[in-house]
Amino acid sequence: MTSGNLDEIIPRLEDRGMKLCVHERDFLPGISIWDNIVDAIRTSKKTVVILSKTFIQKHWCIFEFNMARLESIDKRVCENGCLVIVLYENVPPKVLPLEILDWIDNHSYIRYTQDPDGQQMFWDNLTIAIKR
Repeated sequence: MTSGNLDEIIPRLEDRGMKLCVHERDFLPGISIWDNIVDAIRTSKKTVVILSKTFIQKHWCIFEFNMARLESIDKRVCENGCLVIVLYENVPPKVLPLEILDWIDNHSYIRYTQDPDGQQMFWDNLTIAIKR
């Protein structure tokens, strides 16, 4: 995801009353990335993954996905699941890590659209998925 898209997504969600943890802004300096990710996931109601070609190429993104997936498996922690997947762009299944492919095959996800007619539905569905 380009920073331009993040510049849109973060304010739109925060304008809808959601408090986000964004690593560039909210991770504590001097703490390992590992500990920052684990703490953020454990103290958050949801983890939103914006799945893109760039996402699957980054080690820390895959680590974050796996930690959120493990939290989501524990039904005592998240009654409605802790992990929300946004398919931001078409990523060929052959390049997806198996754990992500398995998750997409077995769970609901939201597909991002740039179609003006679908934008309102996308934002409404994403808001509902996060707040649920």
